[in-house]
Amino acid sequence: MASHMKALVSSRPIPTLLVSLVLLASVGCGAAAAYDYKKEPDPRLTEYQVGPLDQLKVVVWKNAELSADVVVRPDGVVTLPLIGDVKASGRTPSQIQKEITQRYANFIRVEEAVVSVGVSQVNSLSFTISGNVEKAGVYAVKSYVTVLEAIATAGGTNKYAGSSAYILRGAPSRKIPIDLKQASSGEHPEMNVVVLRGDVIVVP
Repeated sequence: MASHMKALVSSRPIPTLLVSLVLLASVGCGAAAAYDYKKEPDPRLTEYQVGPLDQLKVVVWKNAELSADVVVRPDGVVTLPLIGDVKASGRTPSQIQKEITQRYANFIRVEEAVVSVGVSQVNSLSFTISGNVEKAGVYAVKSYVTVLEAIATAGGTNKYAGSSAYILRGAPSRKIPIDLKQASSGEHPEMNVVVLRGDVIVVP
């Protein structure tokens, strides 16, 4: 009798919904764990890349008339005395400085073509946050932030948010899965990736 009851219990079907939830949970965790986060860059470790609307300070030694404070236009270009347009967006200050120095050498003595280029104001770092956060929208920051810092900037997640999020990056866009609990607990710090210019963060 006991064996007969045991057989009945063990053969009882598991609810389909429960199976689905378990499978979904395992697929979600697996997708995040399987993603190669090392391929995502950390721009804080390299020289800053200038973007549109950033403000640059160009100083030419002993040539105040050639020095200028310029704003990078939406087309990524700045205009300087004598040499005209110089591409700035997507380049580092060092790269911009090298080109300006070479071009000014055609107008002034080489020994006086000493140029420095610095970013006086960052205006191009922006990203979008949508979904279940307190204040979805477009955010501009003055320095690079991580995905957790970006979500905090939007007031954090709301009561409808789960533990997952993702970043849409690049063109065509790729999806970077983020487990918010694992990223914030330190269990998987690599998930707390640095947000890049133009990223879209989605909290389902």
